[in-house]
Amino acid sequence: MKSPLLAHAVARLALSKKAGDIVIMDLRGLTTMTDFFVVCSADSDVQIRAIAAAVDEGMQKKGAAAWHKESGSSSWVLLDFVDVVVHIFHTNTRTFYNLEKLWGDAKIRRVTDAPARKTPARGAARVPRAKAKTTTRKKARA
Repeated sequence: MKSPLLAHAVARLALSKKAGDIVIMDLRGLTTMTDFFVVCSADSDVQIRAIAAAVDEGMQKKGAAAWHKESGSSSWVLLDFVDVVVHIFHTNTRTFYNLEKLWGDAKIRRVTDAPARKTPARGAARVPRAKAKTTTRKKARA
């Protein structure tokens, strides 16, 4: 699986466990260590473990097992898929490490569960909007 697709798949799996503030950081051209960071937050240690398990199991089902897993702290789990490194932080820990600032030159894309806005296809006919009627009241003559 190509690294951009892998990063998006990981982000969707994190969303499935209600991960917060998910970002995909494109590090290509900035380092040879990895292509992408996927960074997300959780409000509890239990949620951190649930997100990590969902990402790990979901990617194994897609044939992309993590090369390395690190969970020495209950407030931060790292899953290394070589081209994509996943950081799952407790909200307070994420603020402390602030990877988005540390890697400030990276292109950052926020991932949400909001549905994408539908835009008309190029060249498609646009439906005219109904014009709102405006009325003015005539002043009564005295």
